[in-house]
Amino acid sequence: MSLVQPLILKSQQHHASFLRFSLVDREALADCLSQIQRLYRADDTVIGFGQPLLAMNNTVVEGVKSAESIQGPKRTSPANQDDLWLRVSGSDPGEVMLRVQEWLDVLVPSFSMNEQVNGFCHREGRDLSGYVDGTENPEDNAEAVVAKTGDKGIAGSTMLAVQKWQHQLKHFNSLPSKHQDDIIGRRKSDNVEFPESPPSAHVRRTAQESFTPEAFMLRRSLPWAEQQDCGLNFVCFANSFYPFEAQLKRMLGCEDGIEDGLFEFSRPLSTAYYWCPPVEADGQGLDLSVLQA
Repeated sequence: MSLVQPLILKSQQHHASFLRFSLVDREALADCLSQIQRLYRADDTVIGFGQPLLAMNNTVVEGVKSAESIQGPKRTSPANQDDLWLRVSGSDPGEVMLRVQEWLDVLVPSFSMNEQVNGFCHREGRDLSGYVDGTENPEDNAEAVVAKTGDKGIAGSTMLAVQKWQHQLKHFNSLPSKHQDDIIGRRKSDNVEFPESPPSAHVRRTAQESFTPEAFMLRRSLPWAEQQDCGLNFVCFANSFYPFEAQLKRMLGCEDGIEDGLFEFSRPLSTAYYWCPPVEADGQGLDLSVLQA
């Protein structure tokens, strides 16, 4: 039985709401953790805790840290670390909204909500640019990619990086289709990678096997839209933060000065890291024994 939170390993994506929180009542944390444990459901929720909360709770998990801004030759990828992250999923937006309300009733006012981003599945897993997202996901060995090893409370836990990207679709859609394909490194028409793509092509910059060591991670991203703004809420899991950081630094051009083509029409607004605890042996209940020790 896998100890990884089940929704992390589930490839099918539906509607979801992504919520970020800061702890405002430290004295209420122990009681709040008990309520989180009670409310958690493996079929609709993924939960992660930030390093600031772990530190306030005197909890040490090897490898967990707060996100920091990363500077490239041309731009900075900003960080905005929180204490708690939730993904609440469902088959329709109303179902998600009702479930989110259950969580808010428990978390607020012990936590303050910093942001809520509503995501949705677009054209069977495409980004709003029209390109398939997560094509190279390691679905066949996903658990090996994401799961940490260790004692009870650590084994099956995973690291999570979340990065909100904002697109300029008007600009992107004005580009010739060949230029769009060169930015991504795949043809939109058939999702096939082509070898003559430029060095800045996204799939070339982030080819997971091209790093030393290899930088495999499991992506569970969804598009978002709010009024006139839109983009991708990038969500990825691994057993360390190395894969995400290695790929981001190469995208920024930290290695060779070549910036990823994505930056021609999109930019990251925030980045945060979280630790996602495992589930109990029954695969359902959330194992918070490390936090409640």
